[in-house]
Amino acid sequence: MARILGGITTSHIPAVGNAIANDMFDDPYWKPFFDGYPPVHEWLERVKPDVVVNIYNDHGLGFFLDKMPTFAIGAAHEYRNEDEGWGLKPLPPFPGDPRMSWHIIEQMVADEFDITSCQELAVDHGFTVPMQLFWPGLIDNPAMPRAIPISANTVQHPIPTLRRALNFGKSLRKAILSYPQDVKVVVLGTGGLSHQLDGQRAGFINRDFDKMCMEKIVDDPESLTSITRHELVRQAGAQGTEFLMWMMMRGALGDKVTLRSQNYHIPISNTGAGTMLLECAA
Repeated sequence: MARILGGITTSHIPAVGNAIANDMFDDPYWKPFFDGYPPVHEWLERVKPDVVVNIYNDHGLGFFLDKMPTFAIGAAHEYRNEDEGWGLKPLPPFPGDPRMSWHIIEQMVADEFDITSCQELAVDHGFTVPMQLFWPGLIDNPAMPRAIPISANTVQHPIPTLRRALNFGKSLRKAILSYPQDVKVVVLGTGGLSHQLDGQRAGFINRDFDKMCMEKIVDDPESLTSITRHELVRQAGAQGTEFLMWMMMRGALGDKVTLRSQNYHIPISNTGAGTMLLECAA
């Protein structure tokens, strides 16, 4: 039977990809951000997951506003990273696990979630930056797991509610745990936290709201489902809706988790960047 080891959160802003490419880990601007990742690297090295379920939002590479699925799951043998206009160099393809992907899709559809299945999927910085952060060296890293990307709509309204996001994660958990092979899985919840990139509130960040979400998501994620979509935009900014992907991840971890590490840092690309490592109960 498959096992879920834990979940990890991270920002996925494209500037991080450039900082990694330019080896800026000790740069004074970047160091407080990158300092949140060594404890996660140590944990991943110890538990050695076979598969990573990477929950992210596409930014116009695989999907666009004319066709934006609420929930899409990759079922490809590999996932290509392509130039998306941020000056980021394309990375080698990421190996997939189509057998497990199709199992998850089948089980979640049976659980009455409507899933867009993708037998080909180009992935952007929302997917690739977290992979770079958690598995330095990527394809050259022998610990690199097989990937299953899950894309959520955080852009084209109406977006999912936080309750729907949490319930998605619960259904995902059931699907993963029913997979018959002995596979160790880690789930990523990417994006956020509070930020707004355009309009009259461009540059908006809400530290207090971010900290509250980071506290509640550990032991009381259900309380966060009372936040409406409009309230989420008001409190976290237009792009702070990415928090729903954290909720998807949290739902997949079960009732009890242990917070192993966390970091919160603001002055990167006008985004409240939170990193958390949540370990599942044995």
